[in-house]
Amino acid sequence: MYLSTRGDKVIGDAWAIVKGMADDGGLFVPAAIPVLSLERMQKLNYYQLASSIIGEFLNDFSFSEIKEIIENSYRNRFNTSDIVCVNKVGNIFVLELFHGPTLAFKDIALSLLPNIFVMSKNKIQNKKKTVILTATSGDTGSAALSGFRGVDLTVPVVFYPKNGTSVIQEYQMLSYADSGAIVVALDGDFDAAQRLVKAIFADKSFQNQNFELSTANSINIGRILPQIVYYFYAYFELINIGAIKSGEKINFVVPTGNFGNIFAGYLAKRMGLPINRLICACNQNNVLYDFFKSGRYNRNRQLFKTISPSMDILVSSNLERLLYYASDEDSVIITNLMQSLHLNGWFKVTAEIYQNLVDFTAYYVSERETLDTISQVYSEFNYLIDPHTAVAYDAYVKHCNITQNYPKTVILATAHPFKFPTTVLKALGKESGDNEFENLYLLSKYTKKKIPKSIMDLEKYQSRKNVWLINAAKDNLKERLKECGLQ
Repeated sequence: MYLSTRGDKVIGDAWAIVKGMADDGGLFVPAAIPVLSLERMQKLNYYQLASSIIGEFLNDFSFSEIKEIIENSYRNRFNTSDIVCVNKVGNIFVLELFHGPTLAFKDIALSLLPNIFVMSKNKIQNKKKTVILTATSGDTGSAALSGFRGVDLTVPVVFYPKNGTSVIQEYQMLSYADSGAIVVALDGDFDAAQRLVKAIFADKSFQNQNFELSTANSINIGRILPQIVYYFYAYFELINIGAIKSGEKINFVVPTGNFGNIFAGYLAKRMGLPINRLICACNQNNVLYDFFKSGRYNRNRQLFKTISPSMDILVSSNLERLLYYASDEDSVIITNLMQSLHLNGWFKVTAEIYQNLVDFTAYYVSERETLDTISQVYSEFNYLIDPHTAVAYDAYVKHCNITQNYPKTVILATAHPFKFPTTVLKALGKESGDNEFENLYLLSKYTKKKIPKSIMDLEKYQSRKNVWLINAAKDNLKERLKECGLQ
């Protein structure tokens, strides 16, 4: 069962997945967070662990249904048998989450969500077509398009900032534009795209007898649940290799934009995983760093385009879920905070709420530090990381320097480094050209690492780029939906 962060109406699991967002504008959260037995789960493989954990949150589904969904979602889609893997790099552990079809951590949830979504629609006997609205600053778009490709009764719609993703991220999205999906660049930043999605949800003119709206963004609780699993998996891997003892607390460092990934870690801790600290790693757009230092969230600032574009966000939607729990599940407080953010661009939490955020520490990392970290890690360990993972790595170094506290630490590696070849070449001090795809080959030649097959032939999709003005986007979408027979 689920509740909105802004109200107390209870809704079933299947309904929460299908709706994606609450009618009152809030986000769905579990009515109760289960506490699990670590000993019981320690020897499970990834598929079994996913079935056990996700099944705790989907009581409308039988265990056999959950198991079937996970098997169908993950089998033959990832290039590692356990979906993710843990590597030791110096004194830390790197949880590689980029072994899926679009080479980003979003694949783990977005391979699963479409199948949960379809089964949820069947359970509530919903035969309408669903327009899956998605805003992306980089990786969510292609992962959503990959996951929902060919899924009956769905029309994926992806909005992204026209100059706010890497070239390869953009071309990954454009490669799906011939599969019944609507893929559009917007003349604005990610926050504008996210506002557009929420505005469409609230627009009564999009309430139609022929279709309904949902979302593949992490505002959909179905995106969050699969991400809890790999926190448990990483912990058990450290036990299995003898790095920690059962019950020993560890840190996780998460490169953070929309706050969904790190919120999944918070749920894992609430479920009994021995997490010492969740370290929120921010790039130059350090709105979350400022919040965790002061309790004041302020989006009234410039949004910087950085070399870690998936984190170029000023409104971190999933923070609302954390604040709901930090306020002792007070939906009135959350409604007022979100109204202040909407009207004034900022809010400040009470001292009581701020004290309940002690599980989190935040650091921000400059562009120069990001580049230096990529170079340092490669030079010292012959290990190549992408800019987002580099932000997390440097945040870990800063944390150790400040606290002088060294529990075992896992860094979440959220994207494959070959999705950002020009940036990585620059970090390594190597010359690069103007063509991102030529730089792929240069990076491969220098590092002697293979180019992932899924991104080798993307350049041909450039001609599919379609740009809309934000102010015209609603009307343009209505026209496109008419062309799809939905208006």
